[in-house]
Amino acid sequence: MFKSGRFVAAQLDDLRDDQVQPNGVDLTVDAVFEQVSPGRIGRDGKEIGDRDPVETNGDYFRLAPGGYVVRYAETVRIPDGHVGFLLPRSSLLRNSCMLDTAVWDAGYEGRGEGLLEVYHEIELEVGARIAQLVFAGAAHQDTYDGDYQGENLS
Repeated sequence: MFKSGRFVAAQLDDLRDDQVQPNGVDLTVDAVFEQVSPGRIGRDGKEIGDRDPVETNGDYFRLAPGGYVVRYAETVRIPDGHVGFLLPRSSLLRNSCMLDTAVWDAGYEGRGEGLLEVYHEIELEVGARIAQLVFAGAAHQDTYDGDYQGENLS
């Protein structure tokens, strides 16, 4: 069963009222990056390619068609007994953009990232709501303690 937006909001800090939805919390854009060198994913490890930040034009990122990594502004904590799913807001989809994300395991804490696919030029304002985080109850034996624990917190 999915949790209420108020429950999800209690796991995050410094939210605006308009971010809390009936069934989740909207996450906002903090930064946008363009990957400029290859990464590597092997059986025994991974390497993330180098990234360059996309500069703003005033308060907006102006993005041409392509793939970008977005960093969310909010610090997320997935509580024990839950799993997080992040879905794109419909306004992204209606503007020919898609946000790809992964499962957020119980115990994860950090300012996560996602892959923004842009199919038609768009401007995204810093702090714009682009995704909705929802929590579902989940049985698990352990909590997350992987490479991305505490990411983007410093």
